[in-house]
Formats: sequence, C-alpha cells, structure tokens
Amino acid sequence: MMKKLLCASALLAASFGTAMAKDGYRIQLKFKNLRDSGFYLAHYFAKPLPTIYKNDSGNLDKTGSGILSSTKKITGGMYMIMLSDRSTYFEFLLNNGDDLVINVDDINLLPARGVSVKNSPENEAFFKYEDFVRNVGEEHQALNAQLAKAKNSVDSAAIKDKMSEKMKSLMSWRNDYNTKNPNSFLSKVFKGLELPKVPEEKHFLANGEEDKDYAYRYYKTHYWDNFDLRDPRMINTPLYDSRLKEYFERLIIPVPDSVIKESDWILAQTRGTGDLFNYTLSWLATYTQESKVMGMDKAYVHLVNTYYAKGDADWLSQDLLQKHLNHARELAPNLIGNVGYNIVMKDSSGKNEVSVADIKSKYKLLVMWDPTCGHCQKEIPLIDSVYRAEHLKAKGVKIIGICTEDAIPAWKEFIKKHDLKDWVHIYDPERKSNYKAMYNAIVNPTIYLLDDKGIIRGKTIDHSNIATLIEMLDKQEAEKKKTSSK
Repeated sequence: MMKKLLCASALLAASFGTAMAKDGYRIQLKFKNLRDSGFYLAHYFAKPLPTIYKNDSGNLDKTGSGILSSTKKITGGMYMIMLSDRSTYFEFLLNNGDDLVINVDDINLLPARGVSVKNSPENEAFFKYEDFVRNVGEEHQALNAQLAKAKNSVDSAAIKDKMSEKMKSLMSWRNDYNTKNPNSFLSKVFKGLELPKVPEEKHFLANGEEDKDYAYRYYKTHYWDNFDLRDPRMINTPLYDSRLKEYFERLIIPVPDSVIKESDWILAQTRGTGDLFNYTLSWLATYTQESKVMGMDKAYVHLVNTYYAKGDADWLSQDLLQKHLNHARELAPNLIGNVGYNIVMKDSSGKNEVSVADIKSKYKLLVMWDPTCGHCQKEIPLIDSVYRAEHLKAKGVKIIGICTEDAIPAWKEFIKKHDLKDWVHIYDPERKSNYKAMYNAIVNPTIYLLDDKGIIRGKTIDHSNIATLIEMLDKQEAEKKKTSSK
C-alpha cells in the first residue's frame, strides 16, 4: 500500500512539474525555400496591422530551420511570424504552454497559404479557414470583374446574388466550426467578428405605434453578446479597438452620465483580464479626455478618481499617473453641474469691488480674455455681435468680461473701440483671485455659462454655440415646469 502511495505521489509530482513547465512556448519552424534569414514573433494588440508588438526573434539556419522558445508565461492570442523584410508574414494562434511545429512550403504563398502545423488541431482549422477566405476573395474579385461588364440589370442582379452567396459561405464555415468547437479560442475569435443581427419584423409600442428605436436598442443591447470580455487573449487580436470605438462613439448617447455608466459596466466585465482591462481603461480615459463634447471631462474625472487613483492603472509610470491625478483635480471644481467659484474683482475703474455672485441675471456668461491675444481680438467682438443679434440681454444673459493679463490700457482701449458697453468688465490688479485654477483657465479666451444659482451650465463654448446652448437650457426648463405642473 505504501509503495502504491509513493508511486502515486511520484506521478503527481511529475504531473505537477510538467504543468509548471508549460509556461511559455516552443515553436519549431521549417521553411522550404528560405534559409539564413531572420524572423520575428509578434502579436496583435487590439488593432489590425500595422499595429503589432514584437515578442521574440530568431534566425533560420542553412536548412531553413529555426526555433523560438521561452519559459515566461504569455497571454495567448493571434500571433504571427514576420520575416526580416517586415512585409512577409503568416498568422497563427498561440496559447501559453504551446509546443508547435510549423512548416512553410512556399513563402510566396503567404500569408494565407503554404503553411501547415503539428500539435495543434486549432491551428490546422485556422489555416484551412485562411485558405478558404483567400479562395472566396479570389472568386469575389472575379465576380466584381464580371459585374463591371454586365450588360443589363438582370445580369447584375445575378452576379450580386453570387457575391452574396460567397460571403454567406464564410459565415457558414465559421458557424459550423463554432458548433463543433464552442470552447476553442478560434471559436471566440470567429464569434468576436459577429455583430448583432436585428430581427426584420416590425415592433410596436404599448400604444400601438411602431417602435422606431427598436433596431437601435436591440443592436446596442446585444452588441457584446458574442465577444468574450472575460478572456484575456481577446486583447491579442485585431478586433477589440474597433468594437470599443463603435460602441462608445456610435451607440452610446454622448453625455457624461451615459458614458460613465457604460464605462463602469465594461470595466467590470474586463476586470481581472490583465491587458484587456488595462487597454479598456486607457482607451476610455483618452476618449473622455480628448472628447469635444461639452462636459465630457466629468467622465474623465470619474475614471481617474474611481480607477487611476485606486491603483488600477498600474502600467503607468508614477510621473504619468500623477499628471492624470493632477489634471482631474484641476477639472473637478469646474465640472458642469457644479456651483462655479465666485469671482470677486475690481471694475474697470479699479475703485469698486464686484462679486459675480451678486450680479442678478438668469444667466452669466464668464468670458476670460486677454486683449493682446490674437484669437481673443477676433472672438470677443463676435460674442458681442451674437449677444446683440440673438437678443440675449432680453433673455436674461449678462456678460462678465474678465481681463486675464496686466495689459490694462490695451484692455480699456479694446472695450471702448468695440463698444462693449453692455458687459460687466472686471480685473484683478492685486492677483487675489484664484479663478484661473478654479476654472482651469489656461487658454484665452475661456468661457463659462452660469445660471442664476451660480451652477455651471456650459463650458469650452464660443460665439458659434452660445445662443444654441441658452435656447436648449430654456427649453429644458420649460419642459421641466410643464412636467411638474401635471
């Protein structure tokens, strides 16, 4: 009995040692018509070519053979062997612990033909699919040539039907593989290519009217159904970036609260997936930080405070992380919906103190500008023109012009020259106010719209959208009053 136990323990130890030895990869290459040449192992990272990342490199010997090996754990995915010309390559699937033997019969047939593999049924299927795709592509090109020569609409329709059938055959190939191999990584890649197919039948609301938004809601709701956000290997494919882009730029309503909600959802789905989570967070931070949508900085501040500040951006250097934290801290006081910092300064005479909070008006347009700034010299008169043309004074708008620099004579001269008599003009001769920091006024002009309670309603605006913004706010207020009176 003891002997059997010892044998069992030895077998377990051997199995454990084998399992531990599986980290990394071993790839044996054999080229028939290439020798004495360098090559690279690379992988995709969220985007298609030319965005790839190098993992390893090697050289083929005089017989065309080469070996790549590593004992370091890797994240699997779609990898490629690229030759030293950096244009000839072939793709394959690589998982942590793989031991592959790959033969290349003819480099002139790459990337989709002339490759075979041992020790990997999944790659055998992948190479067959690549060959099938190339065949379909060639047939599609031939049909395109026929279409160009079609003599009538009947001929054109027949050719287009054939082209449609060819494309359907690709879907059928993938679907057949998925059915037989539902848990394989190749199946996940194929499913990652699939987008929701909206049911064609009409749908109706409870009141009997046709639901015009059904297709949009269905597509959005099922957008991620077939994309495995829990598999870390999906980052090492060329699929993810375009999916993120379509979802957030086309399907999500571009308002901060919606973006925050969807960002939290997808980050929860990808948490624990390593680079897939990291890429998602980095992409969202960049998207919200660089967005031209007014108020989207609220989503950026949320991401920094919720994730970056709590250790989730561990790929960043300390300096870069601190820059994000500082930037979010600078933006936080002037987010739309917050009460704006009250500015207290002197009027243009330098004698009287003016508190913006004490100015009574439905809206206050804070215009922080420099009379020596070329852009300001163009923008300030345009703002005044809109103010007059759109009768904004009658709509309860008061403009507070804030001189940001010490060019006081030039400031007063500009006010006089352009007859800015309806504005309240103030400046800070003693530099007591902290308005530049509180309003992140790093460029001139910087413009904010406050309501009668001092709440920020608009920012990063200019003469082209001031009137539209005020009109929108007035409509929202009217609808709110109408709803509350019911």
